[in-house]
Amino acid sequence: MKLKTLTLVLCSTLIATQTFASGYGVFTQGASGLGQANAVVAHPSGPSSLYFNPALLNDLPGREIEVGTTLITADREINLDSGGHENAKSEINFPSTLYYTQQINDRFSAGLGVFFPFGLSNEWDDDYEGRYIGTSGEVTTINFNPVVSFKVNDKLSLAAGLDLLYLDATLKGKINQSAAYLIAQNQGAPLPPLAAPLGDISQKFTGDDWGLGYNLGALFKATDRVSIGATYRSHIDVDADGDVSFNNVSPYLASLFPEGNGGASLRLPAQATAGLALQVTEPLIIEVGARWEDWDSYKELKVNFDTPVFGQTSNISPRDWHSTWTYNIGGQYRINDTVALNAGYLYGENAVPSDTFEPIIPDTDAHLFTIGTDLTFGSWTVSGAFGLEHHEDRDKDNTVGDPLGSLIAGQPVGTANGKYQTDIYLVALSVAYAF
Repeated sequence: MKLKTLTLVLCSTLIATQTFASGYGVFTQGASGLGQANAVVAHPSGPSSLYFNPALLNDLPGREIEVGTTLITADREINLDSGGHENAKSEINFPSTLYYTQQINDRFSAGLGVFFPFGLSNEWDDDYEGRYIGTSGEVTTINFNPVVSFKVNDKLSLAAGLDLLYLDATLKGKINQSAAYLIAQNQGAPLPPLAAPLGDISQKFTGDDWGLGYNLGALFKATDRVSIGATYRSHIDVDADGDVSFNNVSPYLASLFPEGNGGASLRLPAQATAGLALQVTEPLIIEVGARWEDWDSYKELKVNFDTPVFGQTSNISPRDWHSTWTYNIGGQYRINDTVALNAGYLYGENAVPSDTFEPIIPDTDAHLFTIGTDLTFGSWTVSGAFGLEHHEDRDKDNTVGDPLGSLIAGQPVGTANGKYQTDIYLVALSVAYAF
């Protein structure tokens, strides 16, 4: 093995962390919608309909504004095949939303939404078994979404908008410095014998950029009781530019880990949703729906380095994610003019194949159970919701692990293989005002 091979291994370590900036869906875009498990594509849920289906804006009279936030916390753990047990650090996030909608006339409505369509926050201890895969990932996206909706006739409405998205990522991991030292020594680098194990190198990537996409919406009122809604959000390409840094590097290995600038071309997936709503009785409406996400377009990630690492200026890492389907059912029962009760269920497939499954995004098939309420007081509407998202247990049994240690050992090590368990808790609150 030549030093060029070692270069590719080190680059792959960086890429394994940066891969997660490709996107992590966030669908808590309004408390009323969350209470109905997001089954609100074919019937309105207030100003947040701008996100779920902008063609519904024609059903919102006058002007309305809505602000909201969702508390999200996760309980993640690994029962390792090696016999240990790991718990992820408890992280609390508050993705928030802002919507403004306005009925211009009998035909046209418009609005502006600001929300977080993709995100990631996950952190493990710095000394856990999978630290060479990654220790933490924090990705934030903010989408500015102006839309216009046109009422073609009493049955059909169409809408279109732009997605101006900002992405910011901070991703961390560890590098097995002792293994790097031994590999360099075996390749003839002028290094003294390794007297004692070296501490891990801490690596960090920070990057950000803007991307542009579009979204479409349609609403068809088949009868007075049945409506069909559909939406499409295009993929968004982001060329994230940032910095790669290393800490705790031995002076003997400083030339192997040059700090510098880097960039990654990322594609956030296209999404399509559809829903069928039925007004069962005057107070009760039920909707069933489905969502498709084009993670299949995420086959690989290419990372470019402004400062060459062992003469290499770029590297490509395969991901081979696959597209997913999500199915949901939700409804609202209006007790009176003041109180409405919401409930729903959602089942979502995971996008990560077994051979690239890892701890930073331990994605598994998920079941989301939600309840909520809408309280209306004159021009004010206060919505609250609670969701429990239970992820099915999943076994990691692949070779994703410590690339340098695996070269020394001659077999995969540092894989953090075992059974992964995740539960996510969501508490949402939105306040809307009509004027």
